[in-house]
Amino acid sequence: MRRKGSLLRELPVLVVVALVVSLLIKSFLVQFFYIPSGSMENTLQVKDRVAVDKLPFVSRNISRGDIVVFRDPDNWLPEIVETSSNKYIAKLKTGLVAVGVLPNPAKQYLVKRVIGVGGDHIVCCNKKGLLMINDKPVTEPYIFEGNKPSDMTFNVTVPAGKIWVMGDHRGASADSRYHQDDINKGFVPLSRVTGRVVAVIWPFKNITYVPQINVLK
Repeated sequence: MRRKGSLLRELPVLVVVALVVSLLIKSFLVQFFYIPSGSMENTLQVKDRVAVDKLPFVSRNISRGDIVVFRDPDNWLPEIVETSSNKYIAKLKTGLVAVGVLPNPAKQYLVKRVIGVGGDHIVCCNKKGLLMINDKPVTEPYIFEGNKPSDMTFNVTVPAGKIWVMGDHRGASADSRYHQDDINKGFVPLSRVTGRVVAVIWPFKNITYVPQINVLK
């Protein structure tokens, strides 16, 4: 039988090991994010917590149809103002950020669906109102009911090393379409991509696996 004193001596070591493992998982495998807006409805709901697989980021293996989390490419989001004045809450948040439970507020993130990858020619829209990718019409079953593929016309070719992204709730998503005058012309550099959303992990009623969808069959 293990002595109580022995367990107490080992506890700090176990805590440190747990933190190191958590940091390694966060850095190389999985990270968790909170969905703050309805731009990806109904695939992802406001206040969902999602698990993000970071391996596609490491391998740069991002495909059309993937839902990805990425760091703000060029002031797509307003600056976050920290409102909590409680130093204990602030320290708790810092700890949760360090172990990957909360995203780093200094690095603002967005979540969108990849519509085009390097080399793709994307046009909105054909006579039937569908997106065209490389001269082929695209059916998008994930689009929010009642939305068109896009109310804004565009004709773009995705540069190598970048992606074109759009929200599933097209009428409520300020995505690549709305940032064509920024430094990246609306495209998101792969270097800004954190990884691919693979599952909703909270709330309990929304828990589900998020499958990959081939946008262009």
